[in-house]
Amino acid sequence: MERATGGTHGSVVLFHGISANKKIMSYMARGFAEEGWRVYAPDFPGHGRTPGPFSPARAEQCGESLVRELLARGAIEPSRTILAGHSMGAAIAIRIAARVPVAGVIAISPAPMRAAHGVTPEKLLFSDPPPLPAHSLVMMGGLELESMSGNAADLVAFSKDGTSKFLEIPRATHVGILFGSAAMRAAQDWAAQVLGSPPATTLPSHAPLAGALVGFAGMLLIAGPFLREAVGLKAPKEKIESGVQVPLGRVFLEFALGSMLIVVILQYWNPLKVIGIFQGDYLASFMLLLGTALVLAHWKSLRTELSAPVRMLAAAAFAALVLHLLVTAWFDLSFYVAWLTTAKWARFPFLLVALLPYHVAEEFLLGAPQPGKRWQRLAAALSLRLISWGALMAGVMFMHSGQILMGLLSVYMTLFNIIQRSGMDIVRNETGSVTATALFGAILLAGFCLVIFPIT
Repeated sequence: MERATGGTHGSVVLFHGISANKKIMSYMARGFAEEGWRVYAPDFPGHGRTPGPFSPARAEQCGESLVRELLARGAIEPSRTILAGHSMGAAIAIRIAARVPVAGVIAISPAPMRAAHGVTPEKLLFSDPPPLPAHSLVMMGGLELESMSGNAADLVAFSKDGTSKFLEIPRATHVGILFGSAAMRAAQDWAAQVLGSPPATTLPSHAPLAGALVGFAGMLLIAGPFLREAVGLKAPKEKIESGVQVPLGRVFLEFALGSMLIVVILQYWNPLKVIGIFQGDYLASFMLLLGTALVLAHWKSLRTELSAPVRMLAAAAFAALVLHLLVTAWFDLSFYVAWLTTAKWARFPFLLVALLPYHVAEEFLLGAPQPGKRWQRLAAALSLRLISWGALMAGVMFMHSGQILMGLLSVYMTLFNIIQRSGMDIVRNETGSVTATALFGAILLAGFCLVIFPIT
């Protein structure tokens, strides 16, 4: 747990959301601390560097234990303490404040706790909402889903004491609201009003966030030359070029039918449940089953393209691991706890093996890169992944699979897929190898999944 020490106005206990960690709350934490509040920002189990197992119920239990321990030690005073949180953390703040005496609550984009406004029961992290505690500010971004906004507004509408408020922040997204000046100022003002402190006068700087994004952009710029140098071979005759081209229409059909079939199978059997990655096990099982089915369907043509020199495979693996370590180290230092713990690294080999068949099948079915058709190939690859994502979303919406992280993380998955596929195309151009390219892509995806999905 991090503690940002401020003055003596009071205390704020700040809870992060699912698949996040205390570091992503740093803008909010600095906004409170710089105005004179003492801020406590913990990691929930299975998030950041905190050991698992994670479940929403255990996260709530740990959050309540922390608050009660701080109260017992005299580190915080009930009448001078605000519980604040984002998404899942906001719901937990509300739930804890209903049982533990505190001055008020700031709930930022709270996760729904009631099956209403299109939210079905299996999508709920918590299903027994308490009455909204007194002096609660509930904030939502103007660009968030109506299902979440409606549930958040209901929290205040159903409240009877008249001390709470619902506020919509224009042009704010579910995560972007954490870095918006309007949301920060509203939170500061609410805390000052509830605790009787002087009004806020300053806002925290966005320089750390800007620096993190600029550094990441710089890494992307050097990634291409690095990959060409790391995996490029001086002996072009060793490249393995595909001689098989499956019609793209057939590939799209196979992906669509296969994805829908796998989603149905996963309703009854999740083979990778044992690896202990919250909802990441579902994604890994989906890709394992789909990839295996596609590999078997094209085995006769595919098997001739799987051989590759060991040094080529080693170069691709080395390049993927270096990129993963550089990016996670940078984010860990600047923006988000991304460095993998021992428990997550222990899951890495199993996840890599599970993801490899899909990447082999995808790379083979895309065919060898053709001169002048770089962007067409990238678009085709991303379209195939969009088909798979659509099947996963259909499972959530129509088959009630409950895998809500597939949707909540869609923006980050989209960005990752564009970057990863661009890198895979460079590796394929340099090596000509289906296997080396697939290994490179699978390593990156395994690392990414272990960064964003909590462990159980």
